[in-house]
Amino acid sequence: MNQIAQQRKLLNISQAELAGKLDSGPSRISNFEASIRKPNLKTCWMIVNALNELGANCTFEQVFPNPKQNSNETI
Repeated sequence: MNQIAQQRKLLNISQAELAGKLDSGPSRISNFEASIRKPNLKTCWMIVNALNELGANCTFEQVFPNPKQNSNETI
């Protein structure tokens, strides 16, 4: 699960504001936040960069944590 919504809320910005930085629509951000759609790697980086341009100080791993990190699964 991603942390887009949490980072966006810390900045007090709307989905539309984040979407505007990505030249996208707010429904796309909504779908990513709800895990209805999964962004590809390039889009993930674009989201992290946009959040940082809007004032966040976040890393890729904070927005898109490793799903296996807290799992007992082996790779």
